[in-house]
Amino acid sequence: MRSMNSIKLVETLVFLRVHWHYQTITVPPQYFFCKCCFHICVFQDVLRNILDLNESVIQNEEFVLCVSGGKLFPGSIPLAHRYGGHQFGYWAGQLGDGRAHFLGEYTNRKGERWELQLKGSGKTPYSRSGDGRAVIRSSVREFLCSEAMHFLGVPTSRALSLVVSEEPVWRDLFYNGNVIKERGAVVLRLARSWFRIGSLEILTRTGELDVLRTLLDFIIEEYFKSIAMNDPDKYVVFFSRVVNETAHLIAHWMSVGFAHGVCNTDNFSLLSITIDYGPFGFMESYDPNFVPNTSDDEGRYSIGAQANVGLFNLQKLLELMEDTGADFTMTFRQLSEVTMSQLQTGSIPPSMWALSDLLSHEYFRDWVQLYLKRLMESDSDAARQHRMQGVNPRYVLRNWMAESAIRKAEKNDFSEVALLQKTLTEPFVEQEEAERAGYSSKPPSWAQQLRVSCSS
Repeated sequence: MRSMNSIKLVETLVFLRVHWHYQTITVPPQYFFCKCCFHICVFQDVLRNILDLNESVIQNEEFVLCVSGGKLFPGSIPLAHRYGGHQFGYWAGQLGDGRAHFLGEYTNRKGERWELQLKGSGKTPYSRSGDGRAVIRSSVREFLCSEAMHFLGVPTSRALSLVVSEEPVWRDLFYNGNVIKERGAVVLRLARSWFRIGSLEILTRTGELDVLRTLLDFIIEEYFKSIAMNDPDKYVVFFSRVVNETAHLIAHWMSVGFAHGVCNTDNFSLLSITIDYGPFGFMESYDPNFVPNTSDDEGRYSIGAQANVGLFNLQKLLELMEDTGADFTMTFRQLSEVTMSQLQTGSIPPSMWALSDLLSHEYFRDWVQLYLKRLMESDSDAARQHRMQGVNPRYVLRNWMAESAIRKAEKNDFSEVALLQKTLTEPFVEQEEAERAGYSSKPPSWAQQLRVSCSS
């Protein structure tokens, strides 16, 4: 069926109005019986603090239809955004929202403006040969990780809801000709803006310079209000802001061991927030060449390529961690929990398994002496521990945790998705249920065999 499009916002080739077919997901009656049931999950923080809604709305049939793509929100005009991008270093031409529908903007009681978008909600004029759908595994990962990153303090898009369908979606997971049937899903995600670097690239490439200037002026006026529109250097100032804020974003990524996986220009936000969660990964054993994406054969987007900064002591620590395969997240977390006395005597308790892995390294004692010297220059040990525990998470969304939740969700058991929802909203706080689930323990041996790809 051909889509019917019309002009929206700036010129003809930035946004297209999409004819809505109301056929994304068939919503059965069993959706409507609990907050996190077999088919729908909702993050209450987004519901309450961004959309000003009470959790009772989850029981409302119209709400579920809207967040699943079965019905439009009142006043919504679905749009698809056209953009281009460099993918793995090469110009990929016109891309665009191939399975995402921009629903509109909501201004909440705090005056914040949020753009709502459905992902996995069906075809658009930019779907190319795709079906416009998303599968449960990629949708669970984006749903959980976008909120996990928010509570880690990393600038990010947000996720309101995940609705899982019984309808089949066919995917070649590793692009090897092995097509399998998977379950479809829809995520309602939010951001201050969905404009990307590729939003501007496509207009430059096609010579649409008048449209480019119009779009740039719109973006600056709407999202960079501190830049004066009558400033003759406004575009230079805008560029400088994007460069600086993107550098800060990547520093945030590095601080929590996050590798995006597909750092293409169409996946990089002009507002310097993390968007488009695909084959991402949180580094476990320290490896500067860590690549979460199996499609990245040359390691172009390895975590080490995201940034190349570090202080002397930190670099020395990372060298030890690389040699011993120490866990990235838990090494720093356990450094925030260990006492100076334990470091001085080398009496690291077995429960601090990540630090224990470092004990055998020949340079560990030398590094500890440097570290202790630095600690003695600061405040009390308790204050140091408290401060460090506020920035070094105990829990991140490791691939094995997401995979465990996905396997259960595929069997209509969303209990682990719910547990991860709860755990990842307080990543710096030790939680009894999360500890029982092993979320701060040494990863299971099978975790090393996990692979993720762009297939979703």
